[in-house]
Amino acid sequence: MNLSYLNQFRLDGKVALVTGASRGLGAAMAVALANAGARLALHAGTAAPSATLDAIAASSGSPTTAFVADLADPAAAEPLIDATLSAFGRLDILVNNAGAIRRRPAIDYTDEDWNTVINLDLTSVFRLCRHAGRHMIARGSGGKIINIASLLSFQGGITVPAYAAAKGGVAQLTKALANEWAPHGINVNAITPGYMATDATAALRADETRHRQITERIPAGRWGEPQDLAGAVVFLASRASDYVHGHVLVVDGGWLAR
Repeated sequence: MNLSYLNQFRLDGKVALVTGASRGLGAAMAVALANAGARLALHAGTAAPSATLDAIAASSGSPTTAFVADLADPAAAEPLIDATLSAFGRLDILVNNAGAIRRRPAIDYTDEDWNTVINLDLTSVFRLCRHAGRHMIARGSGGKIINIASLLSFQGGITVPAYAAAKGGVAQLTKALANEWAPHGINVNAITPGYMATDATAALRADETRHRQITERIPAGRWGEPQDLAGAVVFLASRASDYVHGHVLVVDGGWLAR
């Protein structure tokens, strides 16, 4: 059997920066990229992502470094890209996963809540893409940018107006940048996770009624696990997706199809 096509999914020699990599989806995607051969720069918002560093060391031993930065700060994005370039000399893959959600009825939603979520979930994504794109275009050998969208890129949600607006913006930003950068060999795509069993959904899963209602609506019959994004992120980071531009890949157990 000819298995040469599997080499398209290898990331040997590539450098990936994953934001929000301390736990949950970001940690799982970082480990998956490392297992495919990439060298990893891990970002965390408040403290070094030690658990993810340990997981990569145990599973692949891939060269890895970590940075701490508050991406809601307008001055944080470019130094994070520059630090990755300083550590590894190049950047081939950017995964924009860092984000926050604040829940409150719209009539009570404060400007502070709105600005915090929009700045972190949307504006910082643009800043990171912009600086990474400059490097990739100047280098002339392409690259992969993967933004993490949400089911609320398509649906409105309840009591999360800033999050819904930001994630809708992420989906559209992904398409806009893909249109500009595809001629440079830069693939800009997004992943839309469904309902995932992470710290961010702990309260929702603790609500017995809501947990049951959501689970019953998922055709797969279960909530997703962070590892369910592993195949999607490796595909979009690899040569296997070279002709995929501006796509928002839904990994939701069939939620949106129902």
